[in-house]
Amino acid sequence: MPEHEQDDQDREFDLRWADGAEHKEPSARARMLAARWKHDPPGPVPFRADPEHAGSRRRRSSWISTAVVLGCVAAVIVLLGYINFRAPY
Repeated sequence: MPEHEQDDQDREFDLRWADGAEHKEPSARARMLAARWKHDPPGPVPFRADPEHAGSRRRRSSWISTAVVLGCVAAVIVLLGYINFRAPY
């Protein structure tokens, strides 16, 4: 058996062995955050934004997106009507 095929088989075996391990070591970032939060725990973070601030932005953007979509639909209708008007029968 060629050497590179044997290396591939050994590597695949090692990956299966590593994936099946009972204890998996946390990533470097997870260890860093755990150490940092041990001395200085993070403050509470709200799940949702402030309703007063988020609501006004959401309402404004929904009207803008609705106007853009309706404008595009109207432009397509006008363009198709112009093409049908100009097309010789």
